[in-house]
Amino acid sequence: MPRWCRVHAQELAGALLVALGAIWLVAGLSHVYAHPVIGWLPLPVGTALAAIACARAARDDRLDPGTRRFWWHLTLAGVFFTGGTVSNAFDAVGGPVPSQQVGPVTVAFYLAVLGIVIWALLRLPSWQRSRADWIRFALDACMVLVTVGALVWHLSLRDHERWMAQTGSAGPMLAIMLSAFVGVATFVKVGFAGAGRLDRQAIHVLAVGAAIAASLGGMSPFFSERPYLSTSLVAVPVAALAINLAAARQRFNGDRTPGTRTASRKISLLPYFAVAVTDVLLLSTGTGDAAETTAMQTVAVVLTALVVVRQILALRDNQKLVDELRGYQKRLTHQATHDSLTGIANRALMEQHVDRLIAGGSRFHVALLDLDDFKTVNDRLGHHVGDQLIGVTSRRLAHVVGDRGLVARLGGDEFTLVIPAGCDAEALVREVIEAVGAPAELAGHTVITAASVGLTTARPGDDPAEVLRRADVAMYAAKTAGGDGWHWFDAAMDQAADADARLAAELRRAPADGQLVALYQPIVSLPGGDPVGAEVLVRWQHPVRGLLGPDAFIPLAERNGSVVELGDWVLREAVQQAVRWQQRLGDRAPERISVNVSARQLADPRFVDRVAELLTASGLEPARLMLEVTETAVLAADLATEQLHRLKALGVRIALDDFGTGHSSLSLLLDCPVDVLKVDKSFVSGTTAGRAGAIIVRNLIGFTDDFGIDAVAEGVETTGQAARLHEAGYQFAQGYLFGRPMDAAALEELFANRVTTGAAAA
Repeated sequence: MPRWCRVHAQELAGALLVALGAIWLVAGLSHVYAHPVIGWLPLPVGTALAAIACARAARDDRLDPGTRRFWWHLTLAGVFFTGGTVSNAFDAVGGPVPSQQVGPVTVAFYLAVLGIVIWALLRLPSWQRSRADWIRFALDACMVLVTVGALVWHLSLRDHERWMAQTGSAGPMLAIMLSAFVGVATFVKVGFAGAGRLDRQAIHVLAVGAAIAASLGGMSPFFSERPYLSTSLVAVPVAALAINLAAARQRFNGDRTPGTRTASRKISLLPYFAVAVTDVLLLSTGTGDAAETTAMQTVAVVLTALVVVRQILALRDNQKLVDELRGYQKRLTHQATHDSLTGIANRALMEQHVDRLIAGGSRFHVALLDLDDFKTVNDRLGHHVGDQLIGVTSRRLAHVVGDRGLVARLGGDEFTLVIPAGCDAEALVREVIEAVGAPAELAGHTVITAASVGLTTARPGDDPAEVLRRADVAMYAAKTAGGDGWHWFDAAMDQAADADARLAAELRRAPADGQLVALYQPIVSLPGGDPVGAEVLVRWQHPVRGLLGPDAFIPLAERNGSVVELGDWVLREAVQQAVRWQQRLGDRAPERISVNVSARQLADPRFVDRVAELLTASGLEPARLMLEVTETAVLAADLATEQLHRLKALGVRIALDDFGTGHSSLSLLLDCPVDVLKVDKSFVSGTTAGRAGAIIVRNLIGFTDDFGIDAVAEGVETTGQAARLHEAGYQFAQGYLFGRPMDAAALEELFANRVTTGAAAA
């Protein structure tokens, strides 16, 4: 027979025994049984079935040791329960006449059952509770015990003389009382202290069964006129059925992980229920029995005192909860209005502050501060150093500004100051710039930074967004002027910004409209000046402004991102032109074409793939293409070094442009796959081209030879400069001396006549 069939059959058998006992008891109210022993026969059968069900649950390997131990205890209790029912039946019908007396052996069996059950409950593991929880538990337990005691007294024990005369001893009375308390204790144990991995529903079934059985047992005095009947005929099968059902549920559910016990915030109805029960008992006693009335009054007073103490504790807990909620709300408000990294005000709090000032009609200034070259700090020293720099800057700002205004961090390396109109904003900003520019020791590095600040004054009708916009425009004007300074906003900046916006829109259309022009400046060999390659330079033939140089539109393209499309156009044009020259000039074609690459192009993950596709489609040898990158571009793009290595793997040559103008150039030679070093023209023909520039130029050529790198000197304008470069060891040069930027046809003619051109240049 399948397992589930056996279990259901066992439960049905237990339910059938309950039904038979109830029918036998009810029928006996109107019929005197000649053989009352028949009514007692099902009792040991039911308790034996309960013991078997507990033994099966105890042998379940899925259960943890503590749960199996509990069910073994209940198996032993079932054995004693069976012995008690047999002894109880012998007491009732074993004599010459039926009797409701209960002998000492029966009482001993029943008390053993209660003792084993109590011991099993005490050994179940409990949840962790605080001191306040245990105090509430003690008060609730006292209320339960007092209420149950009052019920037991009122329903059974007040007639103890009649009871003892009927049963022959006080033992049954004690057993009934203990049964009731065991049922209550079971509920309290499971509801408050927990039951380990024991199935909670199973323990609830046990508790309900114990309570019902005890209640039925307490009704025995009502059958004193019918000694051939006993409420045990129903109470025992009910208790056995409860044990059977609980064991079956445990077996079906198997092992269970106890849930996390959380503090309950629900309103406890227990105190009010206890008082209500006691009030009903007090009212029902009347005035006929002064002793019982006094007892019920005493119980009511005790319960009232317990409830008052319980409610005082509840009020105290509620106050603590309110305080916790207020503290939590305060923390949430602080988190919502303050920057998590620095602890100063964030954008939300700054906007609230500005809104209040505008609504109150106050005049004030707003300064927007941005750190210069902050990205370089992040990229070269790491984001943890960048975070430390942000923290140091915020503390310096808060110290300098003090109570003269509000300091807030907008995000990244941007801060804003809200300054009252009565404060000298320019003097304060000068102090701020000086403080921010002071060296800072961060993670073993001395970091020196600067700040660009934009200032604006609030106007009637402003909102936070508009004030910040104007301050941002002024801040970019300060950056454009070289940084490490401040600038007031004026209307001309908006006009310039509008003009830039229109120019940016036109620039995006320029490649498609055919307005871009590619020019080529030759790169020559020294000392003869024979052309060996060319650098591609882009110009914009604007329909209104005429031919624009790179300074007029490249920075704009960098800011709005169109430099990627612009760079792709130049690269495509250079490759296609190189292929045409190779087809027409053969061996006299330029050995390499050099194309500038921006930081945004290097940051594009698909840039290398586009270069590879262009080379494959055009058929140009990769070695004839040289891509020029600046130190700034390499530092600005996180993927730059990886991208350069991928380009090198394609066979493309890499040149480091404007070398010597940065602050980490030598380290880049170790990290980047550089083939050519282009020495910046400021060391050749610029303002620094004196004795110091000459020393730099002379020393640069030394380590380029050691690294196996070619060097190209830019900006050569005179024959004297060319001679000194050749004498220093330079083999290649570029500059107006050898040719200004020219169109493709002019450069083609130059290379077609390269021998003649070389003799003339010499």
